[in-house]
Amino acid sequence: MYVLIERFMSRLTKEQVNDFAISNNVSLSDEELDFVYDFAKKNWQYILSNHGNVDISRYKNKFSEENYLKIQKLIKEYALKYANYL
Repeated sequence: MYVLIERFMSRLTKEQVNDFAISNNVSLSDEELDFVYDFAKKNWQYILSNHGNVDISRYKNKFSEENYLKIQKLIKEYALKYANYL
């Protein structure tokens, strides 16, 4: 499973990140999209190894209040949904 995720992340594009956000009712500004994309590309291994228990509160200033709350919710939802696979 790890190898599949590694391959996916190596090919991940900003457009894919934005499409995922939009499909989950999150409208990211250009700056928010840049931050999320860079964060995911650089930290995906840490995120996986911590099974969704990643505290994004120190990055709160990178998002609008509405998006921050939505992203927190998404992290919790997906951590629960995929916890058995990690």
